[in-house]
Amino acid sequence: MAGHRHHHDLEGAALRAAAQTALDMHGEQWTAMRAAIYDALAAQKRPTSAYDIADSVSQARGKRVAPNSVYRILDLFVASNLATRVESANAYIVNAHPGCQHDCIFLVCTSCGVALHTDDDTLTSALRERAARENFAPERVVIEVQGRCGDCATAS
Repeated sequence: MAGHRHHHDLEGAALRAAAQTALDMHGEQWTAMRAAIYDALAAQKRPTSAYDIADSVSQARGKRVAPNSVYRILDLFVASNLATRVESANAYIVNAHPGCQHDCIFLVCTSCGVALHTDDDTLTSALRERAARENFAPERVVIEVQGRCGDCATAS
């Protein structure tokens, strides 16, 4: 499909190394707290709230981590393309290819909460062009389609 990108999603140590490199290239440091929050987010298969990440990191570190601190770091991760905010869920998901800049399209399952990430530059470019015709300068395009994933659709 024209405009559709095929990525080889990174996992584990390769994903963490790519995230650290991307953050360094963004002029930010990879601190122990940022690493802990990134690892907690990367361990999740579904979009996760800052509160759930704070709980996970607090348990792992043996001391309380404030959700406000987590929100600040997640905002940095979004700005650095290490994570994406799933707006409809008020939650975050790790970017499995942090070195790649593109607009996001999420297919969000209303039954199980999984968010499948896909890219289609043709579609998002058309939205950006339409915005320009309206004299509007978009900063970020995020498309979310609510529905049911294949597993949930066949389960009912």
